[in-house]
Amino acid sequence: MFRSIARALLLWLVALAVTAGLVAACYRWFDRPIAYFVHSHLRPVRLNGLNLLASVQDPLIPLAIALLAFEAFRILRGRLLSVHHRIGCACGLSILVAEAIKDQLKFVFGRAWPRSGGQHLPSLIDTGTYGFHWMHGGSIYQSFPSGHMGAACAMLSVLWVCYPRGRILWVLGALAVAAALIAGNYHFLGDVIGGAFVGASVGLATTRILRRWIFD
Repeated sequence: MFRSIARALLLWLVALAVTAGLVAACYRWFDRPIAYFVHSHLRPVRLNGLNLLASVQDPLIPLAIALLAFEAFRILRGRLLSVHHRIGCACGLSILVAEAIKDQLKFVFGRAWPRSGGQHLPSLIDTGTYGFHWMHGGSIYQSFPSGHMGAACAMLSVLWVCYPRGRILWVLGALAVAAALIAGNYHFLGDVIGGAFVGASVGLATTRILRRWIFD
């Protein structure tokens, strides 16, 4: 068991190093050009469903709370949870944990948004503000990591493990959220990569910890 934990930790550290490298590369070479391209060429385009996914403030959070409350009510009534219900609980828990971690990371990194939504607040598009402003609170400096991507990947990574036959769908779902966030200039590419790492880390860890309970 110790070797299994050590192997998982090593793989996570390698993934963390790769993610940090990708975020640094995006910050240096890709984030600004992509944001300016989207602002210049995609601003008139309405992305309908994809834009709706990104414009709603973390829609998975209230869904996760409602799901966990519903399952808790079933348990209090003496109902036994099926495997599918336990997987749903793991998804809800993963989303909420990823949300809590994301909030702390946003404060630590303090990155300004690609755009401020026409409010002329500090952002790349509106005022040319770019970069990380460490330990800055407030809504202005909360672009990194992406909470939407974190919540989505927290859920999808649980589904990846528990329903392997649907892995193509889970990947497509993650790509759809990423496309909406980037193409709508809600987040930089680096924010999306960081959010995906946080969410996947939480989802996979949750599934590993609860594996016996889920499949018992």
